[in-house]
Amino acid sequence: MKKILILSAVVLLMISCSGPKGVVKIESNGNEITQTESMNEEDSVKYELIVMDQEFDTWYILQDSPARYRSQQYYESWNRQYVSAWNSLAMTPGRRSFFQTIIGYEPNIDYGFELNHKLFYYFQYVEHKLGIPILGNGPSNVIF
Repeated sequence: MKKILILSAVVLLMISCSGPKGVVKIESNGNEITQTESMNEEDSVKYELIVMDQEFDTWYILQDSPARYRSQQYYESWNRQYVSAWNSLAMTPGRRSFFQTIIGYEPNIDYGFELNHKLFYYFQYVEHKLGIPILGNGPSNVIF
């Protein structure tokens, strides 16, 4: 009985010590009422990218420069490829230690420039800063 209790305590300790790695979440902030110039009310959905890596925010701020901005379509194109590769890795046994979650990125939804830009740079952070390959043929013109 003592061995089972000790083993359970060790397992619980290991589970509680493992923090989230590679967790990216795209959330809808719900419907907000906005006013247009004609004073009509419209429903709009705002999306938020949640990255569970505290070092990413600092790195992102240092990398973010309007001089490096590309079009929203550029980021959307790369994000579709990265999300597909990420989700494939997340479903592959043995690779789950980093790629724990599936990224819910729908290609037919307009997430806007900011979210697409930040998501693209998260993938660059994982590949270039953390050294974890996602795509074998990622963009070559990104400077870090």
